[in-house]
Amino acid sequence: MPEAVGTASVGSMRKKVQSYSDIGVALLMVLIIIMMVVPLPTWLIDILLAMNITLGVVTLLVTFYVKRALDLSIFPTLLLISTLFRLSLNVSTTRLILLYGNAGELINAFGNFVVGGNYVVGIIMFLILVIIQMLVITKGAERVAEVAARFTLDAMPGKQMSIDADLNSGLIDEQGAKQRRQDIQREADFYGAMDGASKFVKGDAIAGLIITTINIIGGLSIGIFMRGMDAAGAAAHYSLLTVGDGLVGQIPALLMSTAMGVIVTRAAASSELGPDLINSFTRYPRPLYIASGMLMSLGVMPGLPTVPFVTLSILMGALGYTVSREANVQAITAEEQAAASAPGGTGGAAQGAGVGAAATGTAGSAPAEEQPKAGPVSPDDVLKLLTVEPMEAEIGYAIIPLMDPAQGGDMLDRIGTIRKQMALEMGIVVPSIRIRDNIQIKPTEYILRVKGAEAGRGELLPDHYLAMNTGGAEEDLIGVPTKEPAFGLPALWISPDLRDKAEAMGYTVVDAPSVLATHLSEVIRKNGAELLTRQEVQKLTDMVKESAPAVVSELLASLTLGEIQKVLQNLIREQIPIRDLVTIFEALADYGKMSRSVDFLTERARESLSRLISIKIQGTDGVITAFTLSPNWEQKIMAGVDGDLTRGWQLNLDPREVQKMIAAISKAMEELIAKNLPPVLLVHPDVRLIVRRLIEGSISNIFVVSYNEIVHGVQIRTAGMVE
Repeated sequence: MPEAVGTASVGSMRKKVQSYSDIGVALLMVLIIIMMVVPLPTWLIDILLAMNITLGVVTLLVTFYVKRALDLSIFPTLLLISTLFRLSLNVSTTRLILLYGNAGELINAFGNFVVGGNYVVGIIMFLILVIIQMLVITKGAERVAEVAARFTLDAMPGKQMSIDADLNSGLIDEQGAKQRRQDIQREADFYGAMDGASKFVKGDAIAGLIITTINIIGGLSIGIFMRGMDAAGAAAHYSLLTVGDGLVGQIPALLMSTAMGVIVTRAAASSELGPDLINSFTRYPRPLYIASGMLMSLGVMPGLPTVPFVTLSILMGALGYTVSREANVQAITAEEQAAASAPGGTGGAAQGAGVGAAATGTAGSAPAEEQPKAGPVSPDDVLKLLTVEPMEAEIGYAIIPLMDPAQGGDMLDRIGTIRKQMALEMGIVVPSIRIRDNIQIKPTEYILRVKGAEAGRGELLPDHYLAMNTGGAEEDLIGVPTKEPAFGLPALWISPDLRDKAEAMGYTVVDAPSVLATHLSEVIRKNGAELLTRQEVQKLTDMVKESAPAVVSELLASLTLGEIQKVLQNLIREQIPIRDLVTIFEALADYGKMSRSVDFLTERARESLSRLISIKIQGTDGVITAFTLSPNWEQKIMAGVDGDLTRGWQLNLDPREVQKMIAAISKAMEELIAKNLPPVLLVHPDVRLIVRRLIEGSISNIFVVSYNEIVHGVQIRTAGMVE
């Protein structure tokens, strides 16, 4: 009873503290500001420095018990507050050191006791701590956070699809799906914040170096010129205080940066850090035996100390024996439990036979002993389940007549025509498209998949026509409202007897197979890059080798098959045909000796295809009508690029500025589309790829071309400038 009362009182106190936590945080921020402006007494400085060390120790220890990064989602903000608190302490202690030559007992203790009163040793220790923090822990944690943020963002669509699949199958309810979506969003926000928060720690270390240097120089100046101290005395006094101040500040900073490293590297933890470490090192006895033998060999080697190595060898051997013995006991226990759970106390083989018989038997059939036993599943049968088709079309049973030639369906012939069209238009060989019926979808529905992932979905009414008002029809038709699946245009499914009337009214009328064929063509165009596998690239390379062996030989001497594949995929993504492989391979062979950067090689390949690109973006009058990008935008983009295409690049631009540019480009392209002209944006060659990468997620089906990609002699008409 007293224990329960004590627990209740602790819980009540915790709730009271939480209720006033906002006031506490506000007071802390006010205190930080006051510390930077108002001189504080030395006894208060000692308390605040001790609090800073305590905060670092507690934060580091808490990370050992965190299983998920989201369990400590407040960490980026905590890192910012602790860094600001530590810097304000540096300001306060600097003021005391320079004004009075005394910054409290704690700093004196670190300056005299910790480094033995030797300021040279203290400076070296301080520099070592800063180097460890900046170059080792913070740099590694920063990289882990950056990669984790990138991978988390890339994995968000897949995780969302997994949640939707679990929700549709009934594995989770709506509340569970909502919670999981929130966790995904919080995880992305957390790693993004950690990527930026790591800069606080790096900046804190740099600031510590600068402040320490200023303190030493300022202390020497004050001691010699204002207080009449000799140079050696001033150096000893002020340097010890400065080193003590630096150590008191850098130790908590090192603890916080270590905590940051722990929290971002706890990616797949199943329990706390301690149990995970013990389980990882004691799971397998053989490495322990090998380590024991190696240590024993070092112990008996002449010239090396015997006692440490022999002692550790004995400990490793004993630990390996304990782990091995425990594993044997667990194996024997598992066999006994399996034998006890088998029918009639029989062994594992009998149990398997019983299960197989029960699985194949039905109610009212012969006894289990007389039933045919299910044969074991072979590994080859399981491997077949892992095969993912390059392209699939799942159809409802009402659409089957469109596919079946026996029922008058010509869809298979249309698919063959589409494959020929894609080869002529894009230069890609579309793999065979597997068609299968799916009773789990609507009878009139179909799903198009690329490598197992849904790439398109629509509905067809086989005995109807799809009527679309492209702008010329003024009267309404009677039909079933729908949307054209390939482009999302509003449309109507009408009966066959209204077809002539709809065409006379100005509607565009197509039959159901044409709707599916159009949608399939658009899916192939959008996902053609994914269909171009390395095996297909090998076939294309072998084909070119028959007519131009010298080009292929020179190309493969400088680039790998994977690099060639990525360049071709980049061209396909921007709707550039790759039929002229000889020209593309010649450009890659020429520039592959300069750089193996895929982005750089893609730009050079595009320039070699300037004639083809110019023809593709011309209007019906043979003139290229394009908007140009403002020089101000181009200069901003160039200034925001770190690196270049040959060695790799990274863009640092304000997202709000990028959104403004995307909105301006979108508005300009709409003007060209309204005039029935190809949407073309003409930019400087150095920023073409960067502009394309910026807008491809928001604006699709536009041509971003550079001046080098326009063939000489083609007339260009400027429609305006994107400001």
